[in-house]
Amino acid sequence: MSTAEQQPEPSSETAPAAAPETSALLGAADIRELAAVLGVRPTKQKGQNFVIDANTVRRIVRTAEVRPDDVVVEVGPGLGSLTLALLEAADRVVAVEIDDILAAALPATIEARMPGRKDRFALVHSDAMLVKELPGPPPTALVANLPYNVAVPVLLTMLDRFPSIERTLVMVQAEVADRLAAKPGNKVYGVPSVKANWYADVKRAGSIGRNVFWPAPNVDSGLVSLVRRAEPVKTTATKSEVFAVVDAAFAQRRKTLRAALSGWAGSAPGAEAALVAAGVSPQARGESLTVEEFAAIAEHKPAPQRPAL
Repeated sequence: MSTAEQQPEPSSETAPAAAPETSALLGAADIRELAAVLGVRPTKQKGQNFVIDANTVRRIVRTAEVRPDDVVVEVGPGLGSLTLALLEAADRVVAVEIDDILAAALPATIEARMPGRKDRFALVHSDAMLVKELPGPPPTALVANLPYNVAVPVLLTMLDRFPSIERTLVMVQAEVADRLAAKPGNKVYGVPSVKANWYADVKRAGSIGRNVFWPAPNVDSGLVSLVRRAEPVKTTATKSEVFAVVDAAFAQRRKTLRAALSGWAGSAPGAEAALVAAGVSPQARGESLTVEEFAAIAEHKPAPQRPAL
């Protein structure tokens, strides 16, 4: 374990009473030892990259602004690095883990390293994409190191299914972070950007280097903050109707919306009529539109034409 992992942060960051508990966090040597005992070998297939630096998980918890009354849901806790840091700061933590070995081992890790908080921890052994309810009080925050290969669908699914989540901080591949936080007109603005913005105000919240992971990934990571909208997007269209427009617009992102939405509208003239009615130029492209503009287009989808007899 490195010196940085053994020592608590400066006194301005750490209250004296919390000092003994900092030893409960996992460092590099702890992670490798625990993995060896469990026979765990991180795999690219599962997108497993374990955080081995205690200061990094402290930073994530601070950036997430986890409060003492928060009920935090964590997706993909792995060996428990972030879980332990969250338990220090939150009222309760619910971890969702798909891996059989990791899910079986995590409660024992919590009990061994933070026995005073074990009753504040719950485990859901499942695929996060299938979870429709969580034990205990409704979650107020989502904090997670998301596997790179499923980050966006997991994030959007959790925000959709658990509207009580007010604040989210996820660590994802830097490229994914850029896409999620991109604004209209940015070259990486696309489907993840618009759909995330349907639920929340999204922004980049920092960068994470490769050396805090085991194994070290081939890409950098980024933190993304999502604060749920105080008011939903004002529209008479449903989320599914709006997302259908978004998907169609970016499926052929180089085309004008008149062309890109022709399949969605039933014809190019039908797409043009919907765009004009929504106050959007038919020559515009999806990358220039806000989520509110996509919602306006969805409201004006042409009625399907009946075939001539």
